[in-house]
Amino acid sequence: MKTILILGAGLSASSMIRYLLTHSEKENWKLRIVDRDLDRIWNLVGDHKNATALNFNATNSKERIPEIKAADIIISMLPAKFHVEVAEDCITLHKNLITPSYISPEMNSLNGRAIDAGIVIMNEIGVDPGIDHMSAMKIIDKIKGDGNTLTSFKSFCGGLVAEEHDDNPWRYKFTWNPRNVVLAGKGGTAMFMDNHEFKYIPYNRLFDRLDRITIPGHGKFVGYPNRDSLSYKNTYGLDGIATLYRGTLRRPNFCKGFNVFIELGMTDDSFEMVDAHELSPRDFLNAFLPYISNLSVEDKFKYFLREDRMYLYDQFDWLGIFDDDKDFGFKGATPAQLLEKLMVRKMSLSKEDKDMLVMYHEFEYVQNGKNKKIVSSMINIGEDEVYTSMSNTVGLPIAIATKMILNGEIKSTGVTLPIQKEVYEPILNELEENGVVFNEYESEL
Repeated sequence: MKTILILGAGLSASSMIRYLLTHSEKENWKLRIVDRDLDRIWNLVGDHKNATALNFNATNSKERIPEIKAADIIISMLPAKFHVEVAEDCITLHKNLITPSYISPEMNSLNGRAIDAGIVIMNEIGVDPGIDHMSAMKIIDKIKGDGNTLTSFKSFCGGLVAEEHDDNPWRYKFTWNPRNVVLAGKGGTAMFMDNHEFKYIPYNRLFDRLDRITIPGHGKFVGYPNRDSLSYKNTYGLDGIATLYRGTLRRPNFCKGFNVFIELGMTDDSFEMVDAHELSPRDFLNAFLPYISNLSVEDKFKYFLREDRMYLYDQFDWLGIFDDDKDFGFKGATPAQLLEKLMVRKMSLSKEDKDMLVMYHEFEYVQNGKNKKIVSSMINIGEDEVYTSMSNTVGLPIAIATKMILNGEIKSTGVTLPIQKEVYEPILNELEENGVVFNEYESEL
């Protein structure tokens, strides 16, 4: 019997654990799952004989090493900052490792040691990153394999609320870490290529310079650029490509509204507001508006919006930004933390809600002198509040890759990601069997 050690059983782990347990009898696996919240593990595994719930500090090397030593493969669902430490333990103990996170420079530096240890450290095997890589490489490899020249690649992904529960003027509810949503784009200037020209969009313009996308049957979306699209030239083997752009999808009015918060300065996370514990939402907004004695907060905000953006006013009113709730603030709060609290109060998924994961790729290429285009899109709806679309699309690729490594179907070693055909093809095929389906259509330009 082979042992799978899972470090962390957070929101994105539920579908992964379900898949591994479902296959555990046939594959002869046992799962040992570590989390601070034992109740969460038990709620996911019930009384399954092949699952054991563990409660120790998985971020402490001394506490996790005995479990790593006894396992055949480790899945780290810990925060990304801990993956390198776990990887170093796995190298020392010659154990394969899977993480859903981006390959950091520190992780990449372990490549040689991982090869020498004869192990694979598979990263970027969730949804974004993960399914985005695999679904893109499938089409890129086919275009190039047919002798055609790829000239443009654009890719977008977004976690949203399912359309039947899309019931607020922002057309958004949190399906992922709210803090990451509030701080999106703060990491630096967005960089991409457009028609052989390098383009840069600073944070203060990020949510105003948008690509507009329509997916038949699902309506209109907008995309804002991710921080660094340029690194994917090497990842995807796209030297010489004219346009390369990766972005995040939202509904149109979300970005326009969020841009107002950026302009006001309410997404700043670099300082604590004075007497933050005494602030109401109304006080919080007013702190970023000028003092004008004869105008109300509402009127000052309307003045800030200007006439051309007045259609956004109802979004902010709905959010409760003008409420006088004195229990809102808390000591030491930064503007970004208060904005997160404000948004979470009204934009959290309810038990009845389902989430939606949207992925969209555009490829332009030249075939026998003709310009052609392929559009590939995927819409996945969550099952419920536990087996969400985010959990399915993050967890299923991890679980399938785990099966492939344990069965010797992935033979590569070192620090890697799922861009090889022998990795992405079987994973995409099994994802399709589990309802993660891409629809493609081709046209001439």
